[in-house]
Amino acid sequence: MSTRHKILVTGATGFLGSNILSRIVSENDVAILTRPSSNLSKITALSAQFTNFVLEGDNVNDIIERFKPEIIIHCATDYGRKSVPPIQVIEANLILPLKLMQAASHHGLKMFINTDTFLDKGINHYSLSKKQFKEWFRTFSAETICVNMVLEHFYGPFDDKTKFVSFVINELLNNKPEIQFTPGTQKRNFIFIDDVVEAFNTVLQHNFESQSGFYEFFIASQQTLSIKELVFKLKEWCGNEVTKLNFGALPFRPNEIMESSVDISAMKALGWLPRTDLEEGLRYTINIEKKRLTENL
Repeated sequence: MSTRHKILVTGATGFLGSNILSRIVSENDVAILTRPSSNLSKITALSAQFTNFVLEGDNVNDIIERFKPEIIIHCATDYGRKSVPPIQVIEANLILPLKLMQAASHHGLKMFINTDTFLDKGINHYSLSKKQFKEWFRTFSAETICVNMVLEHFYGPFDDKTKFVSFVINELLNNKPEIQFTPGTQKRNFIFIDDVVEAFNTVLQHNFESQSGFYEFFIASQQTLSIKELVFKLKEWCGNEVTKLNFGALPFRPNEIMESSVDISAMKALGWLPRTDLEEGLRYTINIEKKRLTENL
């Protein structure tokens, strides 16, 4: 029987956080951190199983003192889309986790699990803020277990429509006349949400030999393909015969990574492996999204 932990989850109303919450809530004492504007619809069915602390003003210390988490899972993320000011991105990706880390370190925090990106820090404000937190994160590793989870592109049903895979599927299912892309030659790794969640749970269950230290785990599938290859597969599996795929209409981003390649051996050593085949995961996602679209007509 696994040990119950007191776990505080940030970003629990989002795609990743809600899936992690669903996985761990019955086996642990869980609290979540939300904002007054947070949409709780993804986790309403679980509401009786967790405590919701609302972040208002500067009450981080009060929340930590009341709940005294043993573990924090930081999933709250601002991707910096829709031209939001950089300070908003920094607040979610750098300032908030630093405040949590500092406050919780005085109340018995054993482990902080951070969600990181594989993107280069020069891509945008989001990736820069993530890499800046990682540097600060290391400074706490002398007193607690600091786990940095570096995620490749994860996907699945009910994800935000601004995310690449969800966006393309949605456009294809709606038979949009055209979708514009970069040349699409950059190679990427795509991993199903259930495999990502299980990676987090594997870390939670692992018995780290030391009570402190910095650990980094890369979370990816074992298949890499180009953006162009992926999009053509999505078009076929969506049954779309009308949408024009305009590759080369958009430029590459500055500092674009042309081939994503990560080493998942550290996660394998903990007993984790990605289980979902790319076609299986994408077809499942498409079918769910197609059903949702039909129900909304």
